[in-house]
Amino acid sequence: MTPKESLLEEIEEIPEAFVPEVLKFIEYLKYKHQQEMLQTTLLSQSKLAKDWSTPSEDEAWQNL
Repeated sequence: MTPKESLLEEIEEIPEAFVPEVLKFIEYLKYKHQQEMLQTTLLSQSKLAKDWSTPSEDEAWQNL
């Protein structure tokens, strides 16, 4: 059984009163992951800009 299948099985068995709390936790995990991805993107942007902001890169992309 995969972890996702196990999770779905557990969700089916929890009392209805716990569903909102579980849902909030899942939403929190998704939000946290999105924030981590955004931070990684922002941090890498300045590093990549050093490589991209060169005359040779400008020349290579001038036709697009």
